[in-house]
Amino acid sequence: MDLKKAILVTGGAGYIGSHVSLYCIKKGHRVIILDNYSQGQELLSFPALVIKGDYGDPVLLATLFSTYAIQSVIHCGASTHAALSMADPLSYYDNNVSKTVILLQQMVKHNVLKFVFSSSCAVYGNQESALLNEENPLRLVSSPYGKTKVMVEQILADCAHSYGIQFVSLRCFNAFGIEPGSGLKENHIPETHLIPLLWHTAYLKIPFYIFGTDYDTPDGTCIRDYVHVYDSASAHYKALEYLEKENPSDIFNIGMGKGWSVKEVIKAVELVTQQKIQTRDALRREGDPERLVADPFKAIHILGWKPVYSDLISGIASLLG
Repeated sequence: MDLKKAILVTGGAGYIGSHVSLYCIKKGHRVIILDNYSQGQELLSFPALVIKGDYGDPVLLATLFSTYAIQSVIHCGASTHAALSMADPLSYYDNNVSKTVILLQQMVKHNVLKFVFSSSCAVYGNQESALLNEENPLRLVSSPYGKTKVMVEQILADCAHSYGIQFVSLRCFNAFGIEPGSGLKENHIPETHLIPLLWHTAYLKIPFYIFGTDYDTPDGTCIRDYVHVYDSASAHYKALEYLEKENPSDIFNIGMGKGWSVKEVIKAVELVTQQKIQTRDALRREGDPERLVADPFKAIHILGWKPVYSDLISGIASLLG
């Protein structure tokens, strides 16, 4: 890639976006971060141009694309909580779809045609497959959040056809951990991700509520594929390299190909923290699929993605810094 040109990372102050930004910076690239700080995380003394603003602001976007030599966009900006999207779907359709359309319009207008989309395993919904590959149907998506990711993927396919946009959509499974020594952290407001919630619960000595213990899984709790955030960041960079080589637009799963149940994750956090976690059973949350586990074959063999963190324990231990 041309190191003189910049990469625009939307949502670049967020959990995944900040790790993606740092990864690109360490590879020698100029990074411009655009984030409205809606998740509560601000980047201090970060080696990038950080602009507070909304990726749905056409005037701001036009200024950025006119002022800086931006060669590509990594789109990590989105509302991300499936359960909250069930309660307030319009805010999700606005933030995740409508604003992405504005971003794409400005990209086309300014001839910035390379786009990496941080999508989600939520596009798959409730499926019976043990491993989900990119050919699994998307009609079973169960939350407005997942539907917004499907919609953007469909919009990207149309934009590729009509405007020549080259895109990679990364269907990321559950990110966790931090890059040790980076100063970055997972800091959502409110925090909704399982592992940081368990981490705080372990030290605060308060009960942890398991939402659903009657799923058709070995221990009755949901099963997810957890991929370390550093490995997720490296996948985004690999996607950029893929596009720079003028490869065709494509979609890739980013996951480890192994699932862990909620109860297995609880045991792993207990092992790392050496703290006993008190649990309480609660009703299922609307929109939560039973099992989401990736088949990462395409990402490994086409993108050349090689995850560094191969097991849950070492990934959780990265939270120790």
